[in-house]
Amino acid sequence: MLMRTDPFRELDRVAQQVFGTTARPAPMPIDAYRKGDEFIVLLDLPGCDPASINLTVERNVLAVHAERRRPGDDEVELLIGERPTGTFSRQLFLAETLDAERIAAEYSDGVLRLRIPVKEQAKPRRVDIAVGGSQPASIDANSHDASHEAVGAGVS
Repeated sequence: MLMRTDPFRELDRVAQQVFGTTARPAPMPIDAYRKGDEFIVLLDLPGCDPASINLTVERNVLAVHAERRRPGDDEVELLIGERPTGTFSRQLFLAETLDAERIAAEYSDGVLRLRIPVKEQAKPRRVDIAVGGSQPASIDANSHDASHEAVGAGVS
């Protein structure tokens, strides 16, 4: 049987605009990972003028805005226009454990690299424990020997 209309066509069109396709990906793809005591965020912004990139932090929200324009020459006739243009924006919600005051940003080869350090208060630290009236001894917060695991396993 032949269908005159496809009820899913509009849904597919909207999904392609929001999520992108293989041929035309969504603007500003992002990678984020932790490396030691900092988080690294990579945002793809090829063809954006570095002067158009704007980073702002308000409370725990990091906002990235950038603009990509087509050649402004009026005598140019655009034959194929597949690269998205306009203003792109992305918001990242930062955890309370991150130091938003010390964010470092670098734009190179079309990639905006953000380095967000972990706050000193959020890093693991040593805690002194007094044992039976003796002087406190330091126990590393990161140590995982069998005796600690055995004690921790019985606690519910």
